Formats: sequence, structure tokens, C-alpha cells
Amino acid sequence: MRLIKDKEFGGERPLFASHDLHLDNVTILAGESAIKECSNIVATRCRFEGNYPFWHVHGFTIQDCYFAVGGRSALWYSDHLVMKDTVIDAPKMFREMNAIEIENVRMNDADEVFWRCSGIRAKNLKLHDGTYPFMFSTDIYVDGLESDSKYVFQYVKNAEIRHARITTKDAFWEVENVTIYDSELDGEYLGWHSKNLRLVNCHISGEQPLCYAQDLVLENCTFDAACDRAFEYTSLNADIRGAITNIKNPLSGRIVADSIGSVTLDENIRKPADCVIETRAK
Repeated sequence: MRLIKDKEFGGERPLFASHDLHLDNVTILAGESAIKECSNIVATRCRFEGNYPFWHVHGFTIQDCYFAVGGRSALWYSDHLVMKDTVIDAPKMFREMNAIEIENVRMNDADEVFWRCSGIRAKNLKLHDGTYPFMFSTDIYVDGLESDSKYVFQYVKNAEIRHARITTKDAFWEVENVTIYDSELDGEYLGWHSKNLRLVNCHISGEQPLCYAQDLVLENCTFDAACDRAFEYTSLNADIRGAITNIKNPLSGRIVADSIGSVTLDENIRKPADCVIETRAK
């Protein structure tokens, strides 16, 4: 593997079609497509300031690096990436990619990141600001996530998320086959129109959670007092610990809680309208 160390590159495609290359303490200055159509690339202690540095790259490692705001849309149409200990200030990262492994990564503008990606494995990931992270992505495993981005995990399929703290709006809409463990989920309209969404040991905050959901499962979950009008037009099996403020017009299944503030079953309820709602025997 050829080593390039302590150098700067700028302009258009300075390292185009490079293979078996180790970049150490290299700065990619203003320009475009610095490392395009490449394979077997290692970047350590590098700084990326130009647009679109890693497009159509196959097999690469990025460690201890920094992506400045100008390094936007840096990782597209690529595969088999390992990224560790990296800070990203640029938006629109990770698009149309597969086989992504990331650890200890902080993204300070998580706008439109991880779109239409597959095979994502992430540990200790922090997402700040931006909208729609993970849109249309599949086969995701995340252990350790902090996110205040809006509309996170929309249209996602086949995901497992553990130890997350998510503050958002309209999260997990139209997801399919998603399980979330040991997490805090704070946001309005959580999990609407989802299929096979399962929450285990989670705390849920925000108005009108988990409506229009199909085959929803809650295991040992708790709800904030502000969670009202929950489960409208949802089929579910829910084990709720503690109190839930209000349940409205669930479709079917079973809901059990330690206490229930109120239940709304009005003229707008939909068939089969046979959900069993009960408090846990003490």
C-alpha cells in the first residue's frame, strides 16, 4: 500500500482512480471529487474541505478524520466503509451505500444523512440538527445513539436500535420490522403508519404516539404524562408500566397498564374495535 503523508491536495479529482493508498495527515482542500472511483483506501488523521471526496469508492477506512462544512455530500455510491473516531460538520453524508461500519462518530449537521443505505452497523453515534437521517435505509444495527435531528428513521426496514436517546418529531414513520431496546424516545407522532414496530424497555414522550400502527408491540415500556391520544387506529399488544394518560380508539389487540387516566372510544372508532384495555391486577 502506497503511503502519502503530510500533503495537501485541491482542485478537481487529484487522486482519481487511486488504489491501495494510505493517506496520513493529508488535507483535501477546496475542489471536487478528490478520491473518486478508488478502492482499498485508508485515511488517517485527514481533513476534508472540498466537495464529494469519496464517491464510487470500494473498500475504505476513515479514522481520526474531520469533514469540514465544505466537505458536503462526501460519501456516496460507495461500499465497505469502516469509519471510527471522526467528526463531521458537513451535511448530506452517506447516500446510496452498503456495508457501513461506524464507531465513535459525531455528525454536527445530520441533514439527509444515511439515505438509501443498507447494511449499517453503528456504535456510539451522535447526530445533531438536520432532517430525515436514515431515510429509506435497510438492515440497520445501532448500539448507542444520541440524536436531536428531526424526522429520524423514516421509511426504514429491518432495524435494531439499542441504548438510544432520541429527541425529534415524527420519528419512525412507515417503518417495517424495527425493534428498539432500552431507549428514550421523545417526539410528537412517534411511529405512525409503522408495521411490526417493537419497543422493549423504552420510555416514550410526546403527543399522539403510535397511531395508525400495525402489529405494534410494547414490552415493559413507560409513558410521559403528556402522551395523550395514544394508539388511535392501531393494532397492538402493549405492556405498559406505570400510567398512561389517554388511549384513543385502538383497533384491536390488548393494552395493559398499571393505571390509565382515560380511554376515548367515540363514534369515529374503526372496526374491529375489539381491543382489550385493562389495568394490571395489584
